[in-house]
Amino acid sequence: MIDEAGEHVGVMPKEAALNLAKEKNLDLIEIVPTAKPPVAQIISFDKFRYQKEKEWKKQRLTQKKIAELKQVRISPRAARNDLEVKAALAEKFLQAGHKVEINLFLKGREKYNREWGLLKLNEFLKVIKIPYKITLEPRFIGRGFVAQIIK
Repeated sequence: MIDEAGEHVGVMPKEAALNLAKEKNLDLIEIVPTAKPPVAQIISFDKFRYQKEKEWKKQRLTQKKIAELKQVRISPRAARNDLEVKAALAEKFLQAGHKVEINLFLKGREKYNREWGLLKLNEFLKVIKIPYKITLEPRFIGRGFVAQIIK
């Protein structure tokens, strides 16, 4: 049992704790129900709810924000200028703090020439001018290659 000042009162029956709370015109709130014996506090419920909301907001602000995943789709037959435009888009996403997934789609017989597709993906990665880290190494998935990068 904890009183309104935050002082430890001691272990007491539930009825006695309720009577003590009624005398002080406050509420009896169970703080830790899983403890043996459970921990309760005499406090105004509105004040308790306000404190919990403050804690929750503080935790939410201190949490690291998860980077949003943005995708850039390229073709191995794309011209150099097209790749530069897509690289500029990827750089813009990286500057904004997003994860960038690069999808290189292969069509028809291109799927069987994986070395060529991987070479084209690596060429595209070299076009990106800002420094980045590869979080997902290029790998073949279904219709082409996928790689993920982050700033």
